Amino acid sequence: MILLIGSSGYIGSKFSIELAKRDFSFTTVPREQCKYDSLLNIIESNNIEFIINAAGYVGKPNVDVCERNKDLALEGNVYLPMLISSVCLKAGINWGHVSSGCIYSGDNDGNGFKEEDEPNFSFSSPPCSFYSGTKALCEKAIGQFGNCYIWRLRVPFDNVDNTRNYLTKLMNYDMLLNVRNSLSHIGDFVSSCLDLVEKDSPLGIYNIVNPGSATTEEVVSIIKRTVLNKEFRFFSDEHEFNGKVNTPRSSCVLNTDKIAGEGIVLRPVLKSLEDSLYSWIS
Repeated sequence: MILLIGSSGYIGSKFSIELAKRDFSFTTVPREQCKYDSLLNIIESNNIEFIINAAGYVGKPNVDVCERNKDLALEGNVYLPMLISSVCLKAGINWGHVSSGCIYSGDNDGNGFKEEDEPNFSFSSPPCSFYSGTKALCEKAIGQFGNCYIWRLRVPFDNVDNTRNYLTKLMNYDMLLNVRNSLSHIGDFVSSCLDLVEKDSPLGIYNIVNPGSATTEEVVSIIKRTVLNKEFRFFSDEHEFNGKVNTPRSSCVLNTDKIAGEGIVLRPVLKSLEDSLYSWIS
C-alpha cells in the first residue's frame, strides 16, 4: 500500500491518476493532517510500504509570494519533508519526494547539472529566490538518511490548460524572457518516478526532465504554429526582466544520464512539447 501526500495538488493529482492506472493500492492524506503521531498511525494501520510526497509550497501566482510568506515556504518545503523522513525512519520504510531543479542556474558549461553537483542557486550560493533556497535546504536535510528518492522536477507542462502549466503561462504573460531551460512533461515525470520504484532502482537523487533543453523562443515558435498565433513580446535582456520581479529566477539545464542509466526513457523535450501543443485542451 502506498500513501500519497498532496494528492489534490497540480503534481499530486497526476500521481493519483497514474497510480490508479497501474492498479497500485494507495490511500491519500492532505498535507494539513501530516503530524508525526497521526502519520505514523496511518502507516501502521494501513500497512503502508512506501510514501510519495507531492506536497509543497510554491506560491501563487509565482515564487515572488514565497518572499512574503517565508514561514509557509519553510513549513511546506523543509519542515514537512523532514517530518516525513523522520516518520519513515521510525517505520522502517522508504519514500519519494518531489523536489525541483530550480536549485541551479546555468548549463554547467554545456554539460547540464548532474545529481551530485552542488546547488549554485541556494542559500549557500546566493543570490537565489527564497523558494529555491528552501528546496536546496530540504535536499541537504533529507538526503543524508538514505531512505528516499529525491525526484527533481523542472518547469512542468502537459497538454491541459492550467495556471501551473508552463505553456499556459507563456501564452498569458505580457512579456517573456528568452532563456534556456530543462523542462518536465508532467505525465513523463510521474511515470518515471513510479518506474524507479517498480524497478527497485537505487535510492537517491534523480533529475527527471525530458532530455535536451529548450529556449523560450523555441517553445513560443511551437505555440505559434499549433495553438496561438499571436505576437509575443520579449524583455531585451535579463537585467530588464530582473527589474520587474521581486526575486531572481532560476534558468538551468539538468543532465539526464543517471535516469537513462536506469533504462527509463523520456521523450526528447521538443517532441514532448510538440505532442502537448498538437493535442492542447483548453
